[in-house]
Amino acid sequence: MMVDMTSQSTPSSIPLGARVVLMRHGETEWARTGKHTGRTEVPLTPLGEMQATATGNRLRTLDLRNPMILTSPRLRAQLTGDLAGLPEERTWDALSEWDYGDYEGLTTPEIRATVPDWTVWTHPCPGGEQADQIHARTDMVLSMVRSQLPERDVILIGHGHFSRALIARWLELPVTEGKRFALSPGAYTVLGYEHGATHLLHHNVPPLVEA
Repeated sequence: MMVDMTSQSTPSSIPLGARVVLMRHGETEWARTGKHTGRTEVPLTPLGEMQATATGNRLRTLDLRNPMILTSPRLRAQLTGDLAGLPEERTWDALSEWDYGDYEGLTTPEIRATVPDWTVWTHPCPGGEQADQIHARTDMVLSMVRSQLPERDVILIGHGHFSRALIARWLELPVTEGKRFALSPGAYTVLGYEHGATHLLHHNVPPLVEA
């Protein structure tokens, strides 16, 4: 399937009630223990699988308009979509998680042992992506999303940090303001418009499962 990456839509061309859903993959062992997981393929835990199924059930109550479903190429995101009953139109590399470079697989306390006060939002990731690169990637993704909204809603199945960056840019904030939007494993966020302004309609809606 080919998607027009250059078409632009203004808020006035997008119908009232148009929505974008960002769904984070279910729990993995690395997510549970706080390890930064970019390129590494880490499977869902049994809880993560239950989260994916539960969130899929919740999303069906939103009555989305013939949604386009795009998924990160990472297997944890693809399995989340499958378990949620959300058949992807395609995987898209642009939805991959932030590339943490040398910090892949490390926790924040481990990184701060050598770089005090480090966060992905405020400090470099040696050998990986920096905030300005994430800015460009999020804006490209949102440009495509806006091109689809006149006709249908969009579901993006991906990851924590990159989805938080998408939220920040949707709200016309710097990528670094993604630090203010938590997104838990298996949870989803709904973005939309009101009177031509971008809005955060629902945020970090959790899967209804027992941990």
